[in-house]
Amino acid sequence: MTEVVREFVGLPSPLIGRAGAGGHPCQGVYHRPAGNPPKTAFIAAHYNIDFSEHYLAEHLAARGYGFLGWNTRFRGAEAYFLLDHALAEIGVGVRWLKEHAGVERVVLLGNSGGGSLMSAYQSQAVEPNVTPVAGMRPVAAIEDLPAADLYVALAAHSGRPEVLTAWMDPSVTDENDVLSVDPDLDPFNPEHGPPYSPEFQARYRAAQRARNERITDWALERLDALKGTRARDRVFTLNRTWADLRMIDPTIEPSDRRPNWCYQGEPAKANYGVFGIGALCTLRTWLSMWSLRTSQCIAAPHLARITVPSLVIHATADECVYDSDARAVFGAIAAEDKRLEFVKDGHYVLDSRPQVADMIAAWVAEH
Repeated sequence: MTEVVREFVGLPSPLIGRAGAGGHPCQGVYHRPAGNPPKTAFIAAHYNIDFSEHYLAEHLAARGYGFLGWNTRFRGAEAYFLLDHALAEIGVGVRWLKEHAGVERVVLLGNSGGGSLMSAYQSQAVEPNVTPVAGMRPVAAIEDLPAADLYVALAAHSGRPEVLTAWMDPSVTDENDVLSVDPDLDPFNPEHGPPYSPEFQARYRAAQRARNERITDWALERLDALKGTRARDRVFTLNRTWADLRMIDPTIEPSDRRPNWCYQGEPAKANYGVFGIGALCTLRTWLSMWSLRTSQCIAAPHLARITVPSLVIHATADECVYDSDARAVFGAIAAEDKRLEFVKDGHYVLDSRPQVADMIAAWVAEH
């Protein structure tokens, strides 16, 4: 077995310095094989999940590659996420690989929600397009980001606004009441299914988009109302975001996934729990990350600017990323040199990590 060396990396952000307690805003762990420094390295980051010890880091380091599991200052702080700020801080990690780790080629690993985030990074690096959210100043550091050489999407979602909207419960009638429900849209009302009729599915999907738009309207109104006051933003909660009909009904986009299951367990229970995406937001974070209308965290426009060789891997038993998601990601990538692969496993590829690492390592070696 190849010995793997782990190095902690803590760096300042172009936007803020070290915390009073000493912590750097940008932190990660660099995994590499012992001996000569590798010339090719991966970097993986997520909107809010800690990727410093990513599950593929040691596997790919053991296969001769560097791997920087990287965190922006928004790790564990999803409620305050701003896309342009995060891209600037991912750039800090990419520069460290090139300027300090001796890396010549950088591979962006877009895993899970990080798929759209890392595609946004490459998109901004090759064709600056990301603008500040309402009322925020431009971030100069994103105008000159070092581009990567390869892009890998693994069990990747199609973008934060689209994922949230596909998962959210549209039967909510009062955003301040977790129990409010319109019975005509309630996915857990057995009168509707499962299985769910095409008519119900169509009404449900339209109502999901309408809920997202209502929250955007409200956020914009609240921001406008705060002008000239002592407050610039506010926090709010979002309930019931584990209600994608595909989670409940396995006949919709059949796959190898476990029926009636999501990342938080049974959807009926998870949907009324406190652990959900977007559960806590600021007005500007909603507009930056979750809004269908204003967010720049939708993958497709960014993937259309990715021309470097690209690999998409879909886990066919993924609980909440579906075949259509993987094919949409693959289809949106502009690169002529791209490949779509499949592995029979769940979202975290618990049983197939060596196989996935072999697949990625072989593909990178080809390029």
